[in-house]
Order: sequence, then C-alpha cells, then structure tokens
Amino acid sequence: MSQQTPGVREALASLRAAQKSSSGAPAYSRFVNRPIGRIFAAVAFAWGRTPDQVTAVSALFTFAGIALIALAPPTLLTSLLIVIMLVLGYALDSADGQLARLRGGGSPRGEWLDHMVDATKMATIHIAVLICWWRFYDVAPPMLLIPLGFQVVASVFFFGVILTELIRRVGSAGTASTAGFRNSPIYALIVLPADYGLLILVFATLWVPWLFITLYSALLAVNALILLASVVRWHRSLGPIGARDA
Repeated sequence: MSQQTPGVREALASLRAAQKSSSGAPAYSRFVNRPIGRIFAAVAFAWGRTPDQVTAVSALFTFAGIALIALAPPTLLTSLLIVIMLVLGYALDSADGQLARLRGGGSPRGEWLDHMVDATKMATIHIAVLICWWRFYDVAPPMLLIPLGFQVVASVFFFGVILTELIRRVGSAGTASTAGFRNSPIYALIVLPADYGLLILVFATLWVPWLFITLYSALLAVNALILLASVVRWHRSLGPIGARDA
C-alpha cells in the first residue's frame, strides 16, 4: 500500500522540484506561506485529497476568521484566534495550487474556484474591519472611511493582477525587463506591505485599538502607493499604446 501511495516525504521532495516562479512574490508569501502550504499539499496528496477539497477547507478557515473580526469583541484571545484561522486559510490557499501541480496540473474549474474564493476574501475582510470598528471601537465616523479605502485599494489591486495576467496569457505580451530584480529577496521585502500575510499578522493587535488603527492605516497608505506604481508598470508591460486591434 505504501508503494502505491507516496508518503508525505516523497510528496515534499516532488513539490520542491515543481515550485512556480517566485518573481514578484512578497516576502511572507514567498518565505513563509508557500513552505507551509507545501507541507499541507504533501499531506493532502498522501491522504488522497483533491485541490478543490483543499480550497474548500481554506475557505472555511478564512471566512471563519473574517466572521470573527466582525462579530467577536476584540480581545487578546480572539485576535490570536483570528490570526491562526487566517494563517491556516492562506497556507491552504497556497497548498491547493501546489497539490494541483503535484497531481499533474490543475483544471480551469479549480482555478476558477480558487480565484472566486480569493475575490470573496478581498471583498469581505475590510468590510469586517469596518464593522469591528463601528461595533467595538470608539472612533469618529470619518475614521470608518479608512477600511472603505482599503477595500477599494485591495479590490483594484486584486483585479489588476488577475486582468494583467489574463491579457499576458491571451496576447503573449512581454514582461518587464526588471524580471530579474522582481525575483530577488530585496524586491520581496520592498513589496511586503502589499502581502496579505502581513495584513494577517497585523490582526494580532486588533485587541489594542490605537495600535491596530495605526498599523492598518499605515498599510493602507503604503498599499495605495504600491498600487499606483503597479498600475504604471502593468500598463507599460502590456505593449505600446495603440497596439490593440481596432
């Protein structure tokens, strides 16, 4: 039986040789999330699970954590529980794609499901923060515009990443000449503020309102700047203006 079903160690060895490019990946995703996801993927492979099943478990942890942000009073315990749930959900989100590669490649339905879960996550997590502030924080009403602003930035950034990748696939557009730098650890650290994993860790301070508001607002400001820079880079990478068919 053990010869027919590869174990976790064998699956891990195969995954290390089948990793996708790290180009453009922020530090937490690259150095923390993917290695954790690799372990989950190997275990899921050894247990005979499918990528869609892993995606479903990822969604369960993620949306349970998001629900806690909105519904539970922010204490030290609930803040840590939120972080644990979101960390597990994010790692499993990485695991489903790695498991698909380990099984010989994913399916269009699997990719669609993965993106739909990600889109729903990005459409709800900042709304949950707004509800938390409204219910449990003593903040002036204008402060509630901060989570709304983060919602806009996160949604546009997510759409921009997906759309740019899609156009590159269909149109075979060239990538920017900075691809080598984008693969470096320095670049991974520079774009760390745009990493969903860093946002997760900030939720550990949810029980200290002034600290969470400060860190969350700083993340919004830096993410807005990264989005502006990314929009310029994406637009330039897709070719000259006027090159599209009429």
